[in-house]
Amino acid sequence: MVETQIKSRNIKNEALLEAMSKLPRHLFVPDNLRRVAYADCALPIGEGQTISQPYIVAKMTELLDPQKGDKVLEIGTGSGYQAAVLAFLGCEVYTIERIAPLSERAKKVFEKLGIADKVRTKIGDGRLGWAEESPFDCVIVTAAASKIEETWIDQLAEGGRLVVPLVVSFRTEQLIKMTKLKGRLHEERHDYCSFVPLLPGVKEI
Repeated sequence: MVETQIKSRNIKNEALLEAMSKLPRHLFVPDNLRRVAYADCALPIGEGQTISQPYIVAKMTELLDPQKGDKVLEIGTGSGYQAAVLAFLGCEVYTIERIAPLSERAKKVFEKLGIADKVRTKIGDGRLGWAEESPFDCVIVTAAASKIEETWIDQLAEGGRLVVPLVVSFRTEQLIKMTKLKGRLHEERHDYCSFVPLLPGVKEI
């Protein structure tokens, strides 16, 4: 997967490549899909959600440029795979999920991998961020957002990076990176992509 799907697409961060080569992606997908866990595509994980294509996880992580010891806020735990990649890179991860069963399932995988002490989970509305734990060195959004929430910017530390798949036109999303420097935001636009939408509130069980 790493050689054929990620390195071949010009992802060069060696620490990231090593983390993704060590992380067992099959643990994050339903049992009936484990045979295709490393395929070059997104996969359903239940509750109308997906685990992102390996390349997209790598691209977003490389854009985020997390450093060992960074405090990272993730909006949308989903399968837990992105949070685990960040934990394998030595980050302190705070991840929010609106769907309780997904959050609980991800926590069990974190425990199995021995990284539960590096990943804090919360069930809530990701649009609100996690104010009591801010500021964050990085914020990563793993669902398509119709706008960049002010709360994410407010909770971003000076010099911090935000990466989000932003809806830029009808049925079109693009990876946006924003860097906070001296109170101002510097924007970069990268790959077009496709994500499930970022929804408000908490899903009732």
